[in-house]
Amino acid sequence: MQKNDEDLIIEYINGNQNSLKVLIDRYTPQIYNFSVRFVGITNAPDITQDVWIKVWRNIKNFKVEKSHFKTWLFTIVRNTTTDYLRKKKSMVFSDLDTEDNNFEDTVIDDTLLPDKVLEKLEDKELLNKLLLELPINYQEVLTLYYQDDMTFKEIGEVLGKPLNTVKSHHYRALEQLKKMIL
Repeated sequence: MQKNDEDLIIEYINGNQNSLKVLIDRYTPQIYNFSVRFVGITNAPDITQDVWIKVWRNIKNFKVEKSHFKTWLFTIVRNTTTDYLRKKKSMVFSDLDTEDNNFEDTVIDDTLLPDKVLEKLEDKELLNKLLLELPINYQEVLTLYYQDDMTFKEIGEVLGKPLNTVKSHHYRALEQLKKMIL
């Protein structure tokens, strides 16, 4: 039987080092996938590692009775990712044009024919490119909802936003994606 997160945290605080390893194994893929979406495949391992270091340093302060571990964890993930993006904000335009990544190849063709919309929606690579064109707050909501299976309430807790704001961002993000495809 699989132990829940809160039981594992209590065990870890009481000295069972393996309990933290179970949590790391359980959540690393989700943290990594979330990070890839915002900082890219090259930097996602560093973000993932930074998140687990922060968790390790602060897990004894986590209050099992006040919050779910997944919500607390993804708040750390979001903050770590946001901090990284703030530091990286000064990237020059020429950094987009490298030997492996030609800038012209990253521009999305907006002359999509309506009969190809459904086919394009199934194209995961195109969908990921379109998501990157959305505002960051829309990207976060869609990623947490569809990729990490969080409820709107949990997303609100992670992002520090009211439930209706999260729902609104979700709706607007989907509407914006629809316009981008058409």
